[in-house]
Amino acid sequence: MRASLLQIDVNDDESVASRRRRVADLVRDQAGVDLVVLPELWTTGAFAYEEFAAQAEPLRGPTHEAMSKAASDAGVWLHAGSIPEGAEGGTGSAAEGALYNTSLVYSPAGELVASYRKIHRFGFDQGEAVLMGAGTELVTVELPETVVGVATCYDLRFPELFRGLVDAGAQTFVLPAGWPERRRAHWTLLARARAVENQAYVLACGTAGTHAGVPQAGHSIVVDPWGEVLAEAGPGEEVLTVDLDPAKVAVTREQFPALKDRLLGLDTPAR
Repeated sequence: MRASLLQIDVNDDESVASRRRRVADLVRDQAGVDLVVLPELWTTGAFAYEEFAAQAEPLRGPTHEAMSKAASDAGVWLHAGSIPEGAEGGTGSAAEGALYNTSLVYSPAGELVASYRKIHRFGFDQGEAVLMGAGTELVTVELPETVVGVATCYDLRFPELFRGLVDAGAQTFVLPAGWPERRRAHWTLLARARAVENQAYVLACGTAGTHAGVPQAGHSIVVDPWGEVLAEAGPGEEVLTVDLDPAKVAVTREQFPALKDRLLGLDTPAR
């Protein structure tokens, strides 16, 4: 199974429409690959909070149209990163339940087969955390070669979400992000930790460039079920392509069956 992570340069000098066209062409260039992954909020930038409402679009809006056609043209499974999802026919506020950080997944026929509203919103009571509503559902997608569990950026810090995805059958985690450069060490550490503890592949695709004054980490990374880094991008825009062996997940879980020793439902000690 061959996967390509498209580490897109997101900067304030390029219009959303122009970047959408450029990224669609990059997806088409991946014909022959099985799975293509884009970053989080690559249309607007993950830290461009003031643009969320202005650039919000319905699930089947302009980004959907462009990505659906690009996936079909290339004949690839496409995790199209995420968009600021607004209510059909308009935008709104998180309080109205109308804005979400929503990932889109397409089949090689261009069909929208799954969407995931980001559960853990970043910002500590500001930014995304107050501007967007929280998702409530775990999402998996069955590809011919593997079962993909979908997560987004800040979700990476919450291992219980990934345990839930494993319980739902996930063998490969796909995580688009807009991760800042100043916390790049955490990015690499947490991606490897999620792979090791769940004995699963991690495909984590970030952005390059600087948007809303926040330099991005880049360094998209692919980690195998033993925690070994198979490929890592640099800081700039880059296409990171890697071959995966989906059977390695089952082999790892059989040879080192740590997941069978999980203890669930432990009582909280009295204080």
